[in-house]
Amino acid sequence: MPLTHPQFDPVAITLGPFPVRWYGLMYLVGFVLFLYLGHRRARANADQGWTTRQLDDLFFYGVLGVILGGRLGYVLFYKPGEYLLHPLDIFKLWEGGMAFHGGFLGVVLAMWYFARRTGRSFLQVGDFVAPLVPLGLAAGRLGNFINGELWGRATDLPWGMIFPLVDQTPRHPSQLYQFVLEGVLLFVLLWWFSSRRRPVGQVSALFLMGYGLFRFIAEFAREPDNFLGFLALGFTMGQWLSLPMILIGAWLFWACGQRGRQQF
Repeated sequence: MPLTHPQFDPVAITLGPFPVRWYGLMYLVGFVLFLYLGHRRARANADQGWTTRQLDDLFFYGVLGVILGGRLGYVLFYKPGEYLLHPLDIFKLWEGGMAFHGGFLGVVLAMWYFARRTGRSFLQVGDFVAPLVPLGLAAGRLGNFINGELWGRATDLPWGMIFPLVDQTPRHPSQLYQFVLEGVLLFVLLWWFSSRRRPVGQVSALFLMGYGLFRFIAEFAREPDNFLGFLALGFTMGQWLSLPMILIGAWLFWACGQRGRQQF
């Protein structure tokens, strides 16, 4: 007998007239984990000159990058025509609609700005930040699961789950696959790899390769967006956006290894 999605109430608590949604709380969890792990990482690498003030500044820029980049990425990558007709809808964040790849580009710009301000290289900042990100991604995927959104493709596997708001077909709980792959497993891999000194840029490169590969794999179980469907070669938009991450990450890992400079 297939499992059934619990259909959680998307509103965790209501504070007066303001509903606090689980998905927003998951973002908060991700940001708190970023700060906690960042302080641990800064203490472990005190010889690199990371201070609490710098970490707080980096966090502020990163939050802006995630929110602005994630929203604009969703608008441009997934529904450009719809938002072109209704541009004011871009600001309706409470209706949902965030894209990881857009948020990633927003964070890249935030790191570039931070690097310019602090006199560090972009890759040094990237190497520090990369291990702090995956647990935030894991929290976001839990938020997707609680909301019953971004469900998977039909399956006959014993852990197939019915999402009643979609249909009565057992489907992959792909949000949980992504929670494990892009969140927990990627965090363990990056935290272990960055625990020893590596050539500058290799931790960043491993994040690009790891996220891109895990997302590409998970997309085989995830139902593509109904307004996009399958694209060229039967790949989804998420897979096509992940391929450049894998290729750039692989090249960067090799190039940084060739230089052999040591940092994180």
